[in-house]
Amino acid sequence: MGRVLAALLVLAFGSSAWSQSYPSKAVKIVVPYGVGGPADIYARYIGAKLQDTMGQPFVVEDRPGAGSIVGSDYVAKSPADGYTLLMMSNTHTVNETLIPKKPFELMRDFAPITGVNYSDLLMVIHPSVPASNLKEFIALAKSKPGALNYASSGNGTPYHMAGELFKAMAGVDIVHIPHKGSDGARNSILGGQVQMMFDAVPTMAANARAGKVKALATSGKSRSPVTPDLPTVAEAGVPGYESGIWLGLMAPAGTPRPVLERLNAEVRKVIDSPEVKEAWAKQGAFPMGMSIEQFDKFLRAELVKWAKAVKASGARADR
Repeated sequence: MGRVLAALLVLAFGSSAWSQSYPSKAVKIVVPYGVGGPADIYARYIGAKLQDTMGQPFVVEDRPGAGSIVGSDYVAKSPADGYTLLMMSNTHTVNETLIPKKPFELMRDFAPITGVNYSDLLMVIHPSVPASNLKEFIALAKSKPGALNYASSGNGTPYHMAGELFKAMAGVDIVHIPHKGSDGARNSILGGQVQMMFDAVPTMAANARAGKVKALATSGKSRSPVTPDLPTVAEAGVPGYESGIWLGLMAPAGTPRPVLERLNAEVRKVIDSPEVKEAWAKQGAFPMGMSIEQFDKFLRAELVKWAKAVKASGARADR
């Protein structure tokens, strides 16, 4: 009913009315992951900037669980009025293949707003693991099939798929240990309950510098500006390897186009500013602002890409 009403209001009052009156109250950005991960950090950053420019509070609410499905379903079922948004990631494009029996479909139940940013991942091991570089870790894993494990923030998340891709390309048997969110996975690697993890550079680099974990490599095509002396996974022993995490904003399907356009313009204004570009580059994150149509096209290409990757890796949602 809410979505039908939204559509009728657009017809009744026109685009200008929506763009001038929105937002008239607090906007909620739902993060379907744990506190302290990239999605949570950048949602809060963008929310604070939007609050300044749009004159209403942008409140971040973390709703982790089931590899992003709990929080995402909440947004999908929220009124399509622009007051409940989703901070999503490539988890969502992976889950369309990995978890086909979900209570929602990405491109049916959500409306794209824009991409937010992209970060490479940092491959780290606990200091107790007897390996000082990637080749030694691969040799260790091959000598003990199934004995080592790696943490992720949940099934279908970028950290999970980075691990599965690494396993397939390096030819190793390492057990996946999914967590409810990235904070839980991070605590497991820091505490030594797991031996390895892929995590976003902005959220793991400080732990590596402090010696709490050993960094082996980064996951991108080229070295990260945050860790320029660290090789990529491809350089260090797994040719052709590449993985990462990107974030984007979506709204419930049926959200009025003028609202989507206003959000698109304001978010892009924030992330394309020289101040943000410089600050994020130091963290290893890079803005990826797009028009609504560009983000829609990007998402559809990602769905195809990850469908192939999931099938090739043999990854399943139950492990």
